[in-house]
Amino acid sequence: MKHMSLKEIAAACGGTYFGSSDAAVREVGSVVIDSRKVERDSLFIAIKGARVDGHTFIPQVMKNGALCALSERKLDNADFPYILVNSCLQALKDLAEYYRRVLQLKVVGISGSVGKTSTKEMIASILSQKFNVLKTEGNFNNEIGLPLTVFRLREEHEIAVLEMGISDFGEMSRLAKIARPDICVITNIGCAHLENLKSRDGILKAKTEMFDYMNPQGTIILNGDDDKLKNFLSSNGISPIYFGLDALLPYHAKDIKDNGLDGTSARFFTPNSDFTAHVSIPGKHMIYNALAGIAVGRVLGMNDTEIIQGIEHLAPLAGRNNLIQTEYLTIIDDCYNANPASMKSSLSVLSRADTRTVAVLGDMFELGPQINELHAEAGRYAAKAGIKVLICIGDYSAHMAKGVQDERTSLSSEMEIHYFKTKAEFLENADKLLKKNDTVLVKASHGMEFPEIVERLKEMR
Repeated sequence: MKHMSLKEIAAACGGTYFGSSDAAVREVGSVVIDSRKVERDSLFIAIKGARVDGHTFIPQVMKNGALCALSERKLDNADFPYILVNSCLQALKDLAEYYRRVLQLKVVGISGSVGKTSTKEMIASILSQKFNVLKTEGNFNNEIGLPLTVFRLREEHEIAVLEMGISDFGEMSRLAKIARPDICVITNIGCAHLENLKSRDGILKAKTEMFDYMNPQGTIILNGDDDKLKNFLSSNGISPIYFGLDALLPYHAKDIKDNGLDGTSARFFTPNSDFTAHVSIPGKHMIYNALAGIAVGRVLGMNDTEIIQGIEHLAPLAGRNNLIQTEYLTIIDDCYNANPASMKSSLSVLSRADTRTVAVLGDMFELGPQINELHAEAGRYAAKAGIKVLICIGDYSAHMAKGVQDERTSLSSEMEIHYFKTKAEFLENADKLLKKNDTVLVKASHGMEFPEIVERLKEMR
C-alpha cells in the first residue's frame, strides 16, 4: 500500500509511534480489524466491540506476522511497533480518509432508501467493461465497512464504486469525508430508517449530506421520478443529471417488457443515443438501476456497446432478488434486507410467476411509530398483488397478517394466511405449507436472519 508507512500512518491518524526508526519507514501490506485476517505486514487496528476487544489479540497478531498495531492503550514492554491513538475507531476513519486522498482514481458514491446494492452492482458491472473497478462487498457500507473497503484499493484500480448506508443524521457526512466521491448517485427517497430520520424530508436531508465532501467539479446523478429528488437544488451549485421513466429526462426508458422471472428488457435513451438491452434479474426496478448505471458510464466516457455488455453481464447476489431453481421449488432469495418500498417491489416480482405464489415475509425494522401500519400495508399489498399464500414471521409481521384479515376483499379472500412468531415454528411446518413447483419469495430485514430459511427451502424434496 503506497504512502502507508508507519510514520505516515501515525501522522494521518494523529497517533504516537513506538518502535524502531527502521520499522517506521516500512509500508503496510493491508489494514485489518479482524485478527483472523492478519497477513504478513498487516496493520492491525484494535477495535473495541460490544462483545470482543481487539486489544486482547495484539500479541497474537504480531506473532502471526502483523507489522504494526494501533492501540488505545500504552503497551508496556512491547517488542514490536505500535501506534498509540485516542480512539481506534476514529483512527480507522482518519486513516481511510488519508489513503483515499493519496490515491489517483475516481470514486462513485451510491446511496438511497431502496436499491443501493443492486444499483451498485449494476454500475460496477457496466464500468468493469472498460475500467479496473473495486466495489463494496457485502454490507461494508457503514463507518467501519467503508474504510475497510477503501483499504482494499490498490494502484491498479481506476474506479471505486462505494455503497454508503446510513440510519441517522451526520453519518453520510462522515462517510463522504472518507470517500470524497467524484460522482454521487441517489436512487430514491423512501420510508427507511424512520426511527431516527423521522420523515422522507429527514431522509432527503441525511442522504444529500453526501454532497458535502464531493469533488467540487464532480457530478450528481438523481432519480428524476422521485418527488423529493426531482426538484432538489444542491447547495454546492452542481446541477444534477436525472434518470427515470419520464421521457423528458435526459436518461430514460420506454417500451419496457416485463418477462416475469426471466427479467426485463427496455429501450434506453441517453442525451444523444438509444439502444435496447435486457436485464436478467427480475423486477421493473432494475430498469432504474440500469438507467443510473448508463448515466454513470456516459459521464465516464463509455460508449453504448460497452454499457450494453455491462447491463447484460450483471450477475445476481445472494439475498438480492436472486433466483434459485431447485427440483422442488423456485426460490426468490431477497432476504438480505427489507423496507416498505422494497417489500412491495419484491411482491410485484413474485406476482409475475406462473405457478402458485408464496410470500414468506418477516419483520422490517427501524420504521419508527408507523411500524405497525407499514407492516399491515405490506400485507394488504400482497393481497392486491394476488399472492396465493402469505406466511408472516416475527412480532411486527403479525400486523401483516392482521392487515389482510381486517380488510378481506374479493382480491384477498382466496389467500391463505399463516402466522408464526419464530423462524423455527415456520420451518417445522414448511413441508405442510409448501408444494412442489411453488414460487417462494423470502424477504425480511437483515436482523431476522432469513438466509437460514433459504438454505432449508433449498433442501426440500
